[in-house]
Amino acid sequence: MASPLLAVILSFFIPGLGQFYTGQFLKAIALFVMAALFAGLSTILIGIPFYILIWLYSMYDAYVTAEQGGE
Repeated sequence: MASPLLAVILSFFIPGLGQFYTGQFLKAIALFVMAALFAGLSTILIGIPFYILIWLYSMYDAYVTAEQGGE
């Protein structure tokens, strides 16, 4: 069983890593790609709020999925 705390910590450092840990491989790739895209767009400021939203969602989803026992 996946640890919810570890899933959140992993997603805190790299969005999508918590989903990878809980077995949601496609969601992990999607979140990582979106986070990388918005991080790149943060140079023109539009990406910052979107990156924060992806980052927060990644942590929340990783916790909830791990709490439910994985995918």
